[in-house]
Amino acid sequence: MRVIHLYKDYFPILGGIENHIRALAEAQARMGLEVIVLVTSPSRKTMELRDGSVRVLKASRWFTVASTPLSLAFFLYARRFLPQADLIHLHHPYPPAEIAYLMSGGNRPAVLTYHSDIVRQRLSGRLYRPWLYRVLGRVARILVTSPVYLETSPHLQAFRDKCRVVPLGIDVARFLTAPPEAPRALRSSWCSAPHRPHALFVGRLRYYKGLDTLLQTLTRLPDLHVTIVGTGPMERAWRTLARDLRVSDRVHFLGEVPDPELPLVYHAADLFVLPASARAEAFGTVLLEAMAAGLPVVTTEIGTGTTWVVGGAGWIVPPRDPEALAEAIREILAHPEAARARGRQGQERVRREFTLEKMAQRVLEIYEEVLHQAASQSASPNP
Repeated sequence: MRVIHLYKDYFPILGGIENHIRALAEAQARMGLEVIVLVTSPSRKTMELRDGSVRVLKASRWFTVASTPLSLAFFLYARRFLPQADLIHLHHPYPPAEIAYLMSGGNRPAVLTYHSDIVRQRLSGRLYRPWLYRVLGRVARILVTSPVYLETSPHLQAFRDKCRVVPLGIDVARFLTAPPEAPRALRSSWCSAPHRPHALFVGRLRYYKGLDTLLQTLTRLPDLHVTIVGTGPMERAWRTLARDLRVSDRVHFLGEVPDPELPLVYHAADLFVLPASARAEAFGTVLLEAMAAGLPVVTTEIGTGTTWVVGGAGWIVPPRDPEALAEAIREILAHPEAARARGRQGQERVRREFTLEKMAQRVLEIYEEVLHQAASQSASPNP
């Protein structure tokens, strides 16, 4: 089976969707599928390369508008490769890929993973809505990452008969354990007070991650340190906020951490916080990673998949509420045994429900269902 995934970015660009596509593509290649990923290049240079067994086509981009890379080469690649695919896998939101699919005639069997609504670009989102509905009507199945998002997205209700919930998954084994002394040594490299409690955040530094709330929480918790992994457009503003709040000596920006080193970072922390403030945070794969490492986790109720991911294994607080977040962290630090028990509960939840293997198998079953349906329709005599 030849599958082609379409999105805007791919490794080494880091992000929740980018990481998911790479993990899924690699898992599918191990399952024997021929996998192609079509994305845009970070530069004006078109590249064709191999990422293990996955063929990656990176089309040169002209420029980026409202977080959307534009590329003529992307459309040329799509025109060339989409007709050769057994199945096309779109990843929303990236309107150019969806338009390229429609321009190809939409004749090949296709599925679409609906990662998130278009949240911040409201005007362009409204303008694009008729095209989005054409795509949602054309694809055979819509993969939604949580039942909560299926219920709360205003765009999925008319298509819920073709929606299937397929939660994201991770390579759980990577995060389960760490060498005994390595976490302490790593934490000592972050700051001069490794004995103080440390909260961890991992992710792209975008507005909807809510780090301003976590920084404001530090003014209420004078012993707490926060370690931040990731870069992004809000980094300068949040560094400035930490300085203005006079907590910058307890905030440690590590930047990007190489993927092989990331599990150790989780094990070096006492708890994990995802203080998301908007529904652009649709799932929260980093929550799975933290839970797999056995960390107590705190996140926010924003009407997406974050609280569903955590289940009963974590602490849920309202978004943009520093005092509520501080109270949850106080409870974790005041009752370490209970917090560790919740951490073990989360670890078991991830091992049971959110493995990479389970996700890849669920996706493959949907592919086979779609291809069987397409074959049956093509074999039926025309009326």
